[in-house]
Amino acid sequence: MSDKRPTVPPSAADFENRDPNAPGFWDERFGRGFTPWDQAGVPSAFKAFVERHAPTPVLIPGCGSAYEAWWLAEKGWSVRAIDFSPRAVEAARTQLGAHASLVEEADFFTYQPPFEPGWIYERAFLCALPPARRADWLARMAELLPAGGLLAGFFFIGATQKGPPFGIERADLDALLSPHFELVEDEPVDDSIAVFAGRERWLTWRRRGAARA
Repeated sequence: MSDKRPTVPPSAADFENRDPNAPGFWDERFGRGFTPWDQAGVPSAFKAFVERHAPTPVLIPGCGSAYEAWWLAEKGWSVRAIDFSPRAVEAARTQLGAHASLVEEADFFTYQPPFEPGWIYERAFLCALPPARRADWLARMAELLPAGGLLAGFFFIGATQKGPPFGIERADLDALLSPHFELVEDEPVDDSIAVFAGRERWLTWRRRGAARA
């Protein structure tokens, strides 16, 4: 895998597209190498989670450069990584090399994966969405995951004045998820990149056995 970035990235003030609901917002940033959310590798909490779980089909929405998808594929896990930004998909396919076919250009809210996910990996996806989309995000997560399925990953905690990333207060996150999910893991993160430092938790939520949303 490679990580090619400009020496002096553009500032956020230089961008024309201000709507994170639009693929063009992310296309512009990927196209100009402004990706401060990109860890350029696989976080340790992710690796630890994988090591303590049996392989299961994994969906990665808002995958960005999809380093984790490559890592899972190399270990033989079934995985699909999606993003609605063509530039992000291009970057991910470059990173994945021989596994490039595992990346699809798609909208999470309408996408039908080729398998029933046992785990949906959350990594800078919820915090990329404007707060008004959170109910939609929850409904789609609950629809895609079967009873016992896991929603696990990194959650950006605490309110923010603007975004992305859009932080969420912990009480609000718990209230959002608890109708359909139960919390089973809550761990600190010690290798966050600057934009998330001090604000991330690794959380694992299990889909309740009630009827789908």
